[in-house]
Amino acid sequence: MRVVGAAGGSGGDTELIRPHCRPRHPGARTMLPLLLLLLEAARGQDPRLYAPALSNLSLGGLTTASTFVLDQPRCVFPDLLSDAVIWLVVAVPQGVPSFNSTLKPGSPGRAYQLFPGSTSAYMTLNTTLLNYPCPKADGEIAVLRVGSETVCQRDYTRPTCNGPLPGPGPYRVRFVAWDDSGPVAETKWSEPITLKTATPWNNIPRTDRGHSAAMIALTSILTILFAALLAGLVAMLVCWGSDACGVSSTFSKPEAVTVQRYNTHHVYDHPRDRL
Repeated sequence: MRVVGAAGGSGGDTELIRPHCRPRHPGARTMLPLLLLLLEAARGQDPRLYAPALSNLSLGGLTTASTFVLDQPRCVFPDLLSDAVIWLVVAVPQGVPSFNSTLKPGSPGRAYQLFPGSTSAYMTLNTTLLNYPCPKADGEIAVLRVGSETVCQRDYTRPTCNGPLPGPGPYRVRFVAWDDSGPVAETKWSEPITLKTATPWNNIPRTDRGHSAAMIALTSILTILFAALLAGLVAMLVCWGSDACGVSSTFSKPEAVTVQRYNTHHVYDHPRDRL
């Protein structure tokens, strides 16, 4: 720091000159929050740029008649929202334009049991960022199956039930972060998701009618032959076990046996008896 005397004399006022001191830019104070926000966004994507989608993993049953599988929102919400609760919103396409994000989860207007008749959207699968760690570990299967709970399907005390989807759809979904003050962040809506449908029984292809008639005739003939064979076998067993067929019993009455008496010592009383 140096002191410079005022012009016109050495005893006048002095001015303090600080070296390397520049006036502060008017927008310097507003840059700090923006830098902090950018730092948080660098750790996780901006939720407004993320759209949920069906998982691209090679898994069976990515879509069924009542469920579908989504990728977990990993590295989507910034760590700044670590205390917030992440909800999944399931809606019919007609309810997307009028969706009210301030309607509290679990309220009658967001109950699963009233979807889609009385409400166009419901909220389920609530959790925190602790269960969506970033980055995802190698080989980890990070998915969410929507519609996997059946025990709470008609339980009105559990309005946030992750119950089966009521029909083939289509449906659209998004993730919303809530804290004590309300919604603080949300993603984009997904593309429409359509589930599989069962083929009605009357649309199942039938075999040729002539072939079916021949199979019926053959089955009838074999059935009759089997019945006749069974009847003959029963009749044969009855005949063998009784006299009904004119066959005498196997064992007949034993005849009288004549026993001759023999003298083993050959003793004779008279000599003439020897002749």
